[in-house]
Amino acid sequence: MRIFWTIIFLLLPLAGQYYVSLRVWQLLPALLPLRIAVVAAMAVAFISIFLNFSGIGDHLPMGLATALYEVGTSWLIILLYMTMLFGLLDLGMVTHLIPRSFLKGSVAGSLSVFVFLTALFTMAYAHYNHKERVEMTLNTQGKVKKQVKLVLISDIHLGYHNRRSDLHRWLQQIMRDKPDAILIAGDLVDGSIRPVNEEQSAEEFRQLPVPVYAILGNHDYYTGTQADLAFCRQAGIKVMRDSIATFGDIAIVGRDDRTNPYRKSLRDIMQDVDRSKYIIEMDHQPYHLEEAQQNGVDFEFAGHTHYGQVWPISWITRAVYEDAFGPYQKGHTRYYVSSGLGIWGAKFRIGTQSEYIVVTLNP
Repeated sequence: MRIFWTIIFLLLPLAGQYYVSLRVWQLLPALLPLRIAVVAAMAVAFISIFLNFSGIGDHLPMGLATALYEVGTSWLIILLYMTMLFGLLDLGMVTHLIPRSFLKGSVAGSLSVFVFLTALFTMAYAHYNHKERVEMTLNTQGKVKKQVKLVLISDIHLGYHNRRSDLHRWLQQIMRDKPDAILIAGDLVDGSIRPVNEEQSAEEFRQLPVPVYAILGNHDYYTGTQADLAFCRQAGIKVMRDSIATFGDIAIVGRDDRTNPYRKSLRDIMQDVDRSKYIIEMDHQPYHLEEAQQNGVDFEFAGHTHYGQVWPISWITRAVYEDAFGPYQKGHTRYYVSSGLGIWGAKFRIGTQSEYIVVTLNP
């Protein structure tokens, strides 16, 4: 079954690339050098997708590796939207709503498509760079003796695209809220430790005046757990792998990512929890939410979904996960699934948001 889905996910982008390349060739004015140049550039962008997954970037100069990552991952999203756009235009042509001349060797058609896509992805890039501040209040029924403020983040994805300068800016914004602690629900590193280490990004965390607790996500495993954990040690981040940390009147339960088939069950971990404290569980991937409720967790924080990053992939995440994004509640247990502070791949957000959550815990 895994091989079947792998083939499908390889064939879909290939089919989209063929369709879009054909439609762009037909759309552009009948100037052969122009058509060849544009379609060739699209082919290079498409090849960049697979070069990224090959890991070749770690053996290239930093600037070239960054460009390869940005072009390849951005093209995936652009290709998706170009496929949808040309599908709508073809439907309009078939139903005689759009004249055939507008889509065949057309200067007006070419300019219209170019302007639309440029405007769309300029706004999507700007929307990604805006980090939404989400406020949340949790009443602890007296378990917390005095008010505590936490900032919760997930899916930073430090790497070739999210660099130290980005992290510096994000942490500065977060620290304006003067939190007592910061919790990170996995995917701190995107997939390669090289850019993170070369830029000495750990120093940004070391400068923070508050403790940082984190768990591993699937991308931390892709990076390599030893390299990822070494970075966290340098950064002064307390990594939790099926373990418990006490922060005042709060018990933080940090689960290892489900990428590890040998991770402990929540039930086993909870045997050592002080139940007089307010219990916050972090689990990167929001599956089996009922386990938190069944084991007496007060609040669960998760990430991973990115809420699809762009529409209509957000609809797919809603179909896959019980809670793909935002606040949720089962019984007395409250949840929040974050769409992430950073992002995997292209720096575009369409119909979703990049965010950090400011949580106030009241007595």
